[in-house]
Amino acid sequence: MTPAPLTERLRDPSGPLFFPVTAYGPGGSLDLDVYRTHVRRGVAAGAAAVFAACGTGEFHALLPEEFQACVRAAVEAAEGRVPVVAGAGYGTALAVRYAHLAADAGADGVLALPPYLVLAGQEGLLRHYREIAAATDLPVIVYQRDNAVLTPSTAVELARTDGVIGLKDGLGDLDLMQRVVSAVRTEAPGDFLYFNGLPTAELTQLAYRALGITLYSSAVFCFVPEIALAFHRALRTGDLPTAHRLLDGFYRPFVDLRAQGRGYAVSLVKAGVRLRGLDVGEVRPPLHEPAEDHVKQLAQLIERGYALLEEDA
Repeated sequence: MTPAPLTERLRDPSGPLFFPVTAYGPGGSLDLDVYRTHVRRGVAAGAAAVFAACGTGEFHALLPEEFQACVRAAVEAAEGRVPVVAGAGYGTALAVRYAHLAADAGADGVLALPPYLVLAGQEGLLRHYREIAAATDLPVIVYQRDNAVLTPSTAVELARTDGVIGLKDGLGDLDLMQRVVSAVRTEAPGDFLYFNGLPTAELTQLAYRALGITLYSSAVFCFVPEIALAFHRALRTGDLPTAHRLLDGFYRPFVDLRAQGRGYAVSLVKAGVRLRGLDVGEVRPPLHEPAEDHVKQLAQLIERGYALLEEDA
């Protein structure tokens, strides 16, 4: 496996990038059968890639053997139709171990999550990601957010690093991202990929597209794939009226609801999957379940979102 195939498959996706939730049974253990169903349905619905055991998939809550089991199950469910990218995080040594586990499970790439706890300088961050890339043949996408924020010069060095194929931004600083894109374009030209990785990235994707960043993660695809696909299609075809209608009627209200609780970027999505009929279980601590009233509001919002699609039909 070389970086080129994954870069080619992700450059212009035909559908959203799917970040499945991790399914747990009644006792809290992994339910891989339900997880395979969740991934299989997402691929059949039109996902262009599966990002398994990442943020929405509660990477932080998985034991190493559970992580590998999820990645392997995602690979099995995808059946080669779309690439599978797996999360890898914590300190450098553990991130390398997770990258190896992902490779052994058949993943096509790695999303390198921010290192655990520490506030590292640019030199340390660069070394961290380079060591992950050097330790595996899997292509690496670096996830910028929280305690892992890159300067344009560090982004250039990463773009020059063998095995690092892209940068996913979960920070939302458009000024910084414009400078990163410009610096890499000028000093390390090539097929470096950029992703909008903010929670509910659709809300900000029109702004990211203005920077030339067309790739974005879609957590809501987990439970309303038709709405996510309609929005993705509207962006690809320049159908701004549809994009604006979905933004105003579904995505902005969803983000407002998501802001009502900490950790709702995961637990509210998981509640949405359950509302649509697939019992993926609850989130693991330290996350918590949404309030009952918030789940009722989510159910109403889902109905409203599908009604918007009917208006467009």
